[in-house]
Amino acid sequence: MSIFTNRPALRWAVPVAATAVVIGGGAAVGTFAAAAEPPLPARSAAQLLVDLQTARLDGLSGTVVQRADLGLPAVVGLAGQVGQGGTELTSLLAGTHTLRVWYAGPERQRIALMGTLGETDVIHNGKDVWTWNSQRNEATHRTMTGKDGAADRHAVPDGLPATPQQAAERALAAVNPTTEVTVGRSARIAGRDAYELVLGPRDKTSLVGQVRIAIDAKEHVPLRFEVYAKGTDQPAYEMAFTQVDFSRPDAAQFAFNPPPGAKVTESDAVEAKESAPTAAQRQQAEAAAKQARPTTVGTGWTTVLVAHLPKDGTLTGDKAGKADKAGATAGADKGDIGQLTGLLDKLPKVSGAWGSGHLFSSKLVTALLTDDGRVLVGAVAPERLYEVAQANK
Repeated sequence: MSIFTNRPALRWAVPVAATAVVIGGGAAVGTFAAAAEPPLPARSAAQLLVDLQTARLDGLSGTVVQRADLGLPAVVGLAGQVGQGGTELTSLLAGTHTLRVWYAGPERQRIALMGTLGETDVIHNGKDVWTWNSQRNEATHRTMTGKDGAADRHAVPDGLPATPQQAAERALAAVNPTTEVTVGRSARIAGRDAYELVLGPRDKTSLVGQVRIAIDAKEHVPLRFEVYAKGTDQPAYEMAFTQVDFSRPDAAQFAFNPPPGAKVTESDAVEAKESAPTAAQRQQAEAAAKQARPTTVGTGWTTVLVAHLPKDGTLTGDKAGKADKAGATAGADKGDIGQLTGLLDKLPKVSGAWGSGHLFSSKLVTALLTDDGRVLVGAVAPERLYEVAQANK
């Protein structure tokens, strides 16, 4: 099964973008791997891109260590998780974390975020999807409808990558004429030989210096993914296998039975109970969803995400959950929102022809929160956000 099967947009984007880059899109493509240990047969960047596109993965299990140092504040659900062995999936935004992953085709996947106090599992087995939090002793079950097949959006969490493969697929979507593609040094990762593909933005307004993807020399699956901020020699974000096995996991790995005393929620029952809104409620929900839905401006490395806060300018109660797509964490409670409001008050005040607001900046992420309720985020310099804010008033 191709690693691109469950992401049809990427399956098309990669060969088209790679063709533009390698054959005449203007990107500089490295021809030979640099001399390094272990010695591997030379492969060009174009060949490595093809390797990634055509890789067929029938099975995989392993341990992934992920580290993020993006300079993000520990608020909105992160404060109680980062650095304390948290098992909330949102905690992947900062700190160091260990995940266990299993893959046995499009019908069976499992991800476990390990913590010192427990673990959080997402298990997809056929039509059944379980989310299990051992620390809370709570499980949520959903039966897939089959409308979207194996790519049902509830199968696995899609907000944050859980493996180098998922992270690499997202990065490869940025491969276009604005990207310089080269071959780096070979490496030994999780006991396996790997090539390194290096992506770099040509646009100087991007805060990203390089993205490095280590690719298994035999299976052509990403083993390590690193993002470097401009002007730094240490990754701001990295994810790598420390142990990997490409044999197909046993079916027992995907069978889940809630332990005695666990609180079990049937997601389908909750949705059925809430599935008969009035016409006015439907219109209100559609309007709220349209308002909360973020848009993107630009392409490639300098893409800016633009979203809007609720019209009343607050993030409380139910609106906090809807604001997830505008940058707040899903399920944030009033305490989290209070922390967020306090943080915003401490951010530098900025203004210009676009209006006024507060600016958050780190070595890899910049966010502009305008006083008129807009949120602009990107891996770009502040001037790029001001430009987009002015053009999208």
